[in-house]
Parts: sequence; structure tokens; C-alpha cells
Amino acid sequence: MAAWEKNVRKTIPYTPGEQPDRPNMIKLNTNENPYPPAPGVTKALQELDADRLRRYPDPAARVLVQALADYYGVTNQQVFVGVGSDDVLAMSFLTFFNSEKPILFPDITYSFYDVWAELFRIPYERPPLDSEFKIRTKDYLRECGGIVIPNPNAPTGIEKNLAELEEMIAGNPEVIVIIDEAYIDFGGTSALSLLPKYENLLVVQTFSKSRSLAGMRIGYAIGNERLIGYLNEAKYSFNSYTMNGAALAAGTEAIKDDAYFRETLQKIINTREWTKQELHRLGFSFLDSKSNFIFASHPKCPAEELFQALKQADIYVRFFNKPRINNYLRISIGTEQEMGALIRFLEHYLGENL
Repeated sequence: MAAWEKNVRKTIPYTPGEQPDRPNMIKLNTNENPYPPAPGVTKALQELDADRLRRYPDPAARVLVQALADYYGVTNQQVFVGVGSDDVLAMSFLTFFNSEKPILFPDITYSFYDVWAELFRIPYERPPLDSEFKIRTKDYLRECGGIVIPNPNAPTGIEKNLAELEEMIAGNPEVIVIIDEAYIDFGGTSALSLLPKYENLLVVQTFSKSRSLAGMRIGYAIGNERLIGYLNEAKYSFNSYTMNGAALAAGTEAIKDDAYFRETLQKIINTREWTKQELHRLGFSFLDSKSNFIFASHPKCPAEELFQALKQADIYVRFFNKPRINNYLRISIGTEQEMGALIRFLEHYLGENL
């Protein structure tokens, strides 16, 4: 090791899902929305004045903040936006988790949480999910430095009910509780309704999944004005211009078209429920997902074998080679046609190999 390497901040980075680009592939591995963004998004991007790109964007992202505030019925001072919910969550870790006590998040969950904790030197503990892959409320009713709960959880897709979330929030008034709602729009109940009661609650959501804008990188947090003020102080100490002009325009138009938003959500939910029925017919077991993916396992065919076979057929799903979940596949919900092709492949493969 070179002498200068002793002072390098080292961590094991997050591993994102594959991003293949092959003709006629079926991409069900990164929980992207299979439908295009709202029509107004395309129009806004087409009409974007290229000359404006030589100037810095609005550091306060006021047009997008206002649209979100109007949509959720909160004040502008309660909204924070960033470059995807990853940026918002990382800034929240940096801002709010500065105790010597460990923060808490599940052992099976979004694998960026421990990366940020390691990067920012935040002590942490990961209470294990129970035998049914559910978060146990009692594990979070204790002294800690903060809490992060993904709801629905990933990669399991299981939702934790609002009453249990409230018990955690009320039981930890001295620390910030972050509810990461990346998948909440696909059938869950948001914790936003609890904001008036708890000043220690921060709710984080994203445009990447339900609003079809993963490529634009837009995330946001909603909380009380003091929490958002602290987040903005950290942001302006780190990078004042986090949101580019194109993202501000696209995000604002996506928020405006609620009818399109609801229509595409319902399509995905309907396709998810149909896929559950078909997977059950083929012998798969899976958890009751409230997200835009299904976490499924087959009792007779190893998940890694299926993962490789699907990949050879240009159907991409996610396989996690980790304890307790290494016989599960996380399958994003695509279009009806894509999910039909997946089921036909599985039907043929299982029929040939079992």
C-alpha cells in the first residue's frame, strides 16, 4: 500500500443492477417503469430552450418544489429535492445521523444503506427480518441514533402497516426516522399523513419508479420545515446546483398529469396481480408484494439456475447471492406482453427441466 492510501476513505460500493442494451431484450431487473413518462414531459423537453443550458439552474429548484408542495398540500419549506432519492437519502444520512449510537435498518433491504453508513462513518445495526421476511417493530423500539425503514421493503416488496410505523416513530422521539417510500405508489399507504403529528419524521420518495423518470434522477423528501431547512444547509454546503434544468422541467410536468400517473399505476398493479397468479400456477412461492416487482422462489429449480437460463434468453431479472435470499429472484413488472413472454419461458423451461 502506498503511503497516501492510508488516508483514502474506503468503502465497498453499492452494486447496481445490470443495464444491458440489447435488441428485443426483456428488462425486468431494475424496477423501472415499463411505460413512458407523461406526455407533458416529452413536450417540455422538446420545448426546452437550449440557450438556457449555458446558465446555472435555479439552486432552490422552485418550480419543482412548488409543484410537489401543491400536489401534497404542504408548504414549499417542507419539500427538499435531489438527484434521485439516492441523493436525498445520502444527504439525509449525512445531515441527521451524527450520533455515536447506531442507526437501525433491516438486514435484508436496500443495499445502499450500509454503504452510506460506512462512507460517512455512521455506526449501524441491522435487525434481522423475521422468518416471513417481515420487519419486527419491537426491534426498533430502543435507544439508537436514527432509523431507516423502506416501505414497501426491497427486495421483498412487503409493506409495513401505518400503525406499526407510527409506533416506531412515536417510540423514538429523540432521533430522525426516515421512511423510504420508493415503491409506495404501487399499493401501499404513505406515512405522509403522520407528518403533522411527528417532527422527527422524514418521508422520501422518487420519480424513478411510478413516474417513469429513472433516467432523469429526481427524488424528494417531505418533512417539517426545520428538517428541510437542515437538509438545505447541508446541500448548499455540498453542491448548490443539484437539479439540472431539464430535470426540473420534466419533473414538474410529471407531477401535473395525475390522470396519466394513476392510469399507468393501475396497469402495473393489474399486471403484477396477473403475474402472481401465473407464477403460483407454475409452482413458485412469493411474498405479497405491494411494489412493482415480485420476489419469487421455486422449490425445485434453484434461483441462480433460472437467473442464468433467463439471461441466455435475453430476459433479465435480479438475483442476489446473499444469505437467506439466494433462492429468490426479484422480477420487475413489465408490460403485459413482457410478463407473458416471461411466463411462457418459465413454463417451457420448468417443463423441460423438472
